[in-house]
Amino acid sequence: MSLSHALLGLLAIEPASGYELSKEFERDLGRYAWQAGHTSVYPELIRMTEQGLVEVTHEGARRSRTYAVTDKGREELRSWLLAPWGQGVVRNEQVLRLFLLEALEPDETVTALRDLVEHAEGRISELRRLREEQDAEPRQGRDTLGQLAAEYGLRQYQATHDWALWAIEHVNRRQGSDSA
Repeated sequence: MSLSHALLGLLAIEPASGYELSKEFERDLGRYAWQAGHTSVYPELIRMTEQGLVEVTHEGARRSRTYAVTDKGREELRSWLLAPWGQGVVRNEQVLRLFLLEALEPDETVTALRDLVEHAEGRISELRRLREEQDAEPRQGRDTLGQLAAEYGLRQYQATHDWALWAIEHVNRRQGSDSA
C-alpha cells in the first residue's frame, strides 16, 4: 500500500482539504492502519493532482484547497482494493519483534509477551468502547467504514491476546523441559 491509495480511499468517500486529510491520519487511521503527517500528505496530493488521480474542486482562504478523486483515481483505487491479498511490501515491526524474541532469555521473553497481552487488552477495551459509541450514533461515510475496521481490529487484538497467552505457556513448558 502507499499513501496515495490511502488518500484516494479517503477522497473517494468524500472530498477533503489537505488539512482534513492530515487530521484523519492523526486519528484511528494513523493509529491502526497507516501513519502519515502533513509533511507527507501535501506533497502527495500535489503529485496525485499532476498524475490526474485527484483534482482541486475548491480553493478557499489561505490557499486552502479541497480535493476530490477523479475517475482515473477511482479506477486506481478500485484496482488496488480488488488486487489479490498479500501483494506488496510487508513491514510489520510487531511481527519482526516476535520473530526475534528468541534472542532474549526465556524470562525476558515471557515479560515481553505479558506486555503484549496487556497491550492487546487495552486496545480491545478501547475498540469496544469505540464500537459502542458508533452503535449508539450510527452515521454514514467514513464512520460506517470505520465500524468495519474497528471490528477487524477488535478481532485482531483478541487473536493477538490469545496467541500471546499461548506463547507464554509454550515458553514456560519449553523452559521446564529444558531444565529437567
